Amino acid sequence: MNDISVLTGGRAGDGINSAGLLIAHLFNQMGYQTYLYFDYPSLIKGGHNFTITRAAEQKIGAHRDRCDYLLALSQDSVDLHQHLLSENAVILFDSGRVHGQGQGIPVEAILKAEQAPPVMGNSCIIGAFAKASGIPFDVVETVIRRQIPKAPEKNLSIARKGYEVVREEGVIPRVGTTCCPLINGNEAIGLGLLQGGLDAYVAYPMTPTSNLLHFLAGAARDFPITVVHPENEIAVMLMALGLSYAGKKTAVGTSGGGFCLMTEGFSLAGGAEVPIVVVMGQRTGPSTGLPTYTGQTDLRVVLHAGQGEFPRIVVAPGSPEQAYIWSSIALSLAWKCQVPAVILADKTLCEGTYSLDDTAITIPGTNDSSGLSSGSGPYLRYAVTETGISPLQFPPLKYAAIKVNSYAHDEAGITTEQADMVLLMTEKRQRKAQALKGETASLQCVNTHWTRGARTALLCWGSTLPVCREVAERYGFGVVQPIVLSPFPVEQLREAVAGIRNLIAVEENAEGQLRLLCHQHGIPVGSHIAKLDGRPFSVEELDARLKEVA
Repeated sequence: MNDISVLTGGRAGDGINSAGLLIAHLFNQMGYQTYLYFDYPSLIKGGHNFTITRAAEQKIGAHRDRCDYLLALSQDSVDLHQHLLSENAVILFDSGRVHGQGQGIPVEAILKAEQAPPVMGNSCIIGAFAKASGIPFDVVETVIRRQIPKAPEKNLSIARKGYEVVREEGVIPRVGTTCCPLINGNEAIGLGLLQGGLDAYVAYPMTPTSNLLHFLAGAARDFPITVVHPENEIAVMLMALGLSYAGKKTAVGTSGGGFCLMTEGFSLAGGAEVPIVVVMGQRTGPSTGLPTYTGQTDLRVVLHAGQGEFPRIVVAPGSPEQAYIWSSIALSLAWKCQVPAVILADKTLCEGTYSLDDTAITIPGTNDSSGLSSGSGPYLRYAVTETGISPLQFPPLKYAAIKVNSYAHDEAGITTEQADMVLLMTEKRQRKAQALKGETASLQCVNTHWTRGARTALLCWGSTLPVCREVAERYGFGVVQPIVLSPFPVEQLREAVAGIRNLIAVEENAEGQLRLLCHQHGIPVGSHIAKLDGRPFSVEELDARLKEVA
């Protein structure tokens, strides 16, 4: 099976992410499944950026350590990545910036001859890569015309000159016509929210969910949604709760530090029973940590955030398909049950680019309305019901006031400190928690992938799913991935691991937070493989770590 990896490296400002994405589109046109990993420091300019674009005939979602092509736009790209190059790796470099073995490309001279700006140097490198790898130029032309709408003719001319100055060093075979659409996790989350009926998105830019703000701001040209960028994360949450109170299905986006600022508002959503969805992209902590790297250290935070006790939904998708599906479901359930919801992602999923299998996207029918009050007679915002879910109404409402309250309150939303009413409202929220469990019990909250007769399985959550699936297949192991983490799907998980003798947790945190959650619910987990440096597992690394414990 063909499996090709291309590392493209340079400085911040060189358009490295765009170059890696263009290479992914080249592979897409050749019929390959692709995955793009982007590594960059938290610097606006300077520092070393690189992408690894991987292409294979089978579905993939993780990078390999061994790279077959190196496209170097800076000397660091050669010096720092020698250990990743396969035995017969092809090196192409900008001869004005880099020295070493391989084929040099006079990027600066080509741009000068074309009277083109430096940003078009990517087109030159893409053309050179296509020639060296035996990709026909008509594929390059298709990609540039589709992906670079600005000055396509000049970009094509520059790409042609890059194509002509290098020699072919192998042929990447075409394995089909165009493959699946390419999408990153933020885009998949955004599309899922739109499918679920999103009315408003409020966010302060914070890696790795910043691109979701940009994506939905662009989508606002075509969809009837409101997108707002307030001055800080506290304002984000409070503005979003106001929109939700007014009847607008609203989501916010942030990362760990921003979520800490939102926590009081998150608790307000739980106590006032105002539905809200938080897209929480994890990165390496604690505190500011590594702002542009990944991790899975915030599970316990989102499970317990906020003072007091109130039900919440937490979903952790592990692929763009799951991100689309569960973002839509989270929004619907938040509104049906009038609770806060968290879509728990991370940098790897949010910013990684994947081939999307749109045939795998099936969203179960969810009725997200808990029923509207008839409007006749006095309106009780917190009316006691069998399910704990009260009929909704939104202002302005003729003949009635709609009161929501952060204090202990009665059915009408009036502040009270009477013991019997406090007990009544607490029991109401507990019944709502049971109603939420009933809603999720009807969904497939645990994803499994089995090899016949497997007695060992990898337990994972979030973005570690693709690498776990790929490595598990090599060993004939199963994979178990809880997608819903609150309410925790105890029965579905017990059924999934029945017959498993060795359940190995794979997590990007030190303490094994999912493993501890399983133990809390009486589900034993054996070994724990941890990744702690802010980088996702590569296929080779997880393979080696698994040999130590399996």
